[in-house]
Amino acid sequence: MGADDYLPKPFAFAELVARVRALARRATSPVPPTLAYEDITLDPARRVASRAGQRLDLSPKEFALLECLLASPGLVLSAEELLERVWDEAADPFSSAVKHTMHRLRTKLGDPPIIHTVREGGYRIGDTR
Repeated sequence: MGADDYLPKPFAFAELVARVRALARRATSPVPPTLAYEDITLDPARRVASRAGQRLDLSPKEFALLECLLASPGLVLSAEELLERVWDEAADPFSSAVKHTMHRLRTKLGDPPIIHTVREGGYRIGDTR
């Protein structure tokens, strides 16, 4: 979900241990153990995605893109937002990386199409209303 703590250098080892213990006491991650929509399932912990029981051979970017969309079913995510969430800060905001990766992902997911393009909006998985 993102960083929420920072330990500047130099630091005391005891402080590092205390922070690690505090993180271990936190509640479970807000991301469900398995994301699903219709016949697509994605297990972020095991890095496995499947459609209709068939395992999908996804690149790390395709997997992250699908995970991002499945975590926000029905919501329109712009290409810029996907670029921020899936790529690193060095990604060129004017590149067509999202478009090309989305094309490859859609090809691997097969029919019927599950990812929809919202004109001048972005992409969404699920409800097309």
